[in-house]
Amino acid sequence: MKEDNDIFKKFRDSFSRIDGHFHILEQRVPVERQMEYFKYSEKIRKDKDKPDISNMDFTIFENSLDDPESSTEHKRYVLSMLATSRKVKAYRILEEYAQAPDPDVADWAYMALMESRIALESELSDEKQVYISTGLGGKGEKLRFYVLILANELKPFQDYQRTVIEREFPYSLGKADCEIERLTINENYLELVFLIPVRTDIKLTLDLVIGECNQYGNFLSDVFTITNVKELSAEEVDEIIKKNGGNSQASH
Repeated sequence: MKEDNDIFKKFRDSFSRIDGHFHILEQRVPVERQMEYFKYSEKIRKDKDKPDISNMDFTIFENSLDDPESSTEHKRYVLSMLATSRKVKAYRILEEYAQAPDPDVADWAYMALMESRIALESELSDEKQVYISTGLGGKGEKLRFYVLILANELKPFQDYQRTVIEREFPYSLGKADCEIERLTINENYLELVFLIPVRTDIKLTLDLVIGECNQYGNFLSDVFTITNVKELSAEEVDEIIKKNGGNSQASH
């Protein structure tokens, strides 16, 4: 477990050393798509042939986003142009569009709005702006994590054990300023999706709630799977159960 402890410590310490205002994307955008967006955005910024939008009223861009004939590629271009303009009007257009974006460019719209917000805040504030990228996103200065915890020896949960889980997880995590979005208790494992402050000790927080539950019969494994990349599918959960035979591997 020492290696796992080191991983969590490095994760927490990396945020403790950062000064500035954190920006965490609330929507769930795959990390690969985020990287694709930033590469494209950088290309737009460096394009010397792009239109001069410094004094543009952006109406033509706004209209093209609402045009059903606009292609996915064109909408991506428009969204990126608005994001790189550093104009309040452009930000407002992105803000409105991102509330109900076209499905084919929804991820792009969320990323463009985030980039525009960071750019504007950089100009209006002396505080360093820090973007934190994860697949599961977050809210405010909290990151979203998915956690899989198996029952010890994969024994089916008894009714009283389910009650303990339903009581202790909200109570203990709430004390740590965490927010539970989903707590699903299956036959012999539970899934947790929650928001946790970026500087909070994730492993200690989860160890404490598991320890509280285990005072009533030691029925939860104290080794868990945790990720901020995506929620595991039922097939992936089954694979972990088969591989570990009652104990999942803590991971990040």
